[in-house]
Amino acid sequence: MIFKRWRTLGIALLCAVTLAVVPAFGVNRLSKSRCFQLTGEFVCSVDTQERLVALTFDDGPTPEGVDAVLPILEAHGARATFFLIGNRMEKFPGQAERLLQAGHELGNHSWSHQRNIGKSRAFYREEISSTHDALEQAGSTPVWFRPPFGRRLIGLPQEVERAGYRLAMWDVEDRPEDFDGDPQALADDILERARPGSIILMHPMYRHNQSARDALPIVLRGLEERGLRAVTLSELVASGTSIP
Repeated sequence: MIFKRWRTLGIALLCAVTLAVVPAFGVNRLSKSRCFQLTGEFVCSVDTQERLVALTFDDGPTPEGVDAVLPILEAHGARATFFLIGNRMEKFPGQAERLLQAGHELGNHSWSHQRNIGKSRAFYREEISSTHDALEQAGSTPVWFRPPFGRRLIGLPQEVERAGYRLAMWDVEDRPEDFDGDPQALADDILERARPGSIILMHPMYRHNQSARDALPIVLRGLEERGLRAVTLSELVASGTSIP
């Protein structure tokens, strides 16, 4: 009886907070906030004493993306976390395995990469579990989930936690649309914002994102010049305390 009373009180409090916060920030702005979330745990950067950053890639895997990225990472001795889409793994079998064999980490980026606002709990569960199965079949034991477009409110974070995942956001992102596809300007923007503990997000998997692929070696050289080492998300989190 006491547990039920506290559970009811907790739900009521969450609803009250939601009603107060959503009108102030707006659903769209709130749902895509990188470092704020209404419920559940997540990480957008790490408080660490080591000079590390997590390099993360979203979408795919595609053969052209994997072909382009793996040699660059190997040349710089960098490790990364790839957040993969389930239906892309199904379309391009063997690509996830290539990433694992090269020593990189895989994360769950949903099955169909839809905007996860206003969907049912059953939809969230299916998106997470189907991709989880595909990642396991590739030989991975995934622990990280990143929402498509970074969008989430209440239902998705709760289902992510229920599935045993940790939710991963970021504090530095490539923004090719802001730089007319100029790889040097794109890389400079990333390097200006990166710091020890940053989680960097890039999108090099698709053909139309050539500027991200061209910027990657510039970013890695710049990190090296600043004494920063690119590692997987799990390695970065293990080195310090997750923020928030």
